[in-house]
Amino acid sequence: MPRPVHFEIHAGDPERAVAFYTAVFGWKFERWGDVPYWMITTGEGAGIDGGLLPRQGPAPESSAPIHGFVNTIDVVDLDRALGEVNRAGGTLALPKNPVPGVGWLAYCKDTEGNVFGMLQPDENAPAPEQ
Repeated sequence: MPRPVHFEIHAGDPERAVAFYTAVFGWKFERWGDVPYWMITTGEGAGIDGGLLPRQGPAPESSAPIHGFVNTIDVVDLDRALGEVNRAGGTLALPKNPVPGVGWLAYCKDTEGNVFGMLQPDENAPAPEQ
C-alpha cells in the first residue's frame, strides 16, 4: 500500500521559511547541492522528513482557508499511478520530472483541488534538462 514518504514546503522566501521552522520546531535544514532545495530533518523515530524549495507559481490567496504542504506518496510505477489519478477524476498539476539520484516525481490535484506528489524511486534518475 503506497504511503506518504516526504513532504515539501513551498516558500516565497526560502531563507525566511528556514528561519521560521528552525525557531518554531527546531527542524534541521541542509541545502541539497547547488540547487535551491533544502532537506528537512524533523526529528528521530516515527514521522517523515521533507524538503523546502522556492514557490513555483503565485502564492495562495490570503483569503484561502487552507495553505498546506505537499505530501509525496511512494509509488512503484509513476506512469501507471498518473493514469489512475486521471481515471479517478484527478488532474496533473506538475508533470513527471527526474530528481537526480532519487527518482521520478509528479504533482497532481485530487477531485477537491488538493495537491499531492507521487514519487517512483530510481537512483539512476538523471538531472532535469535545462
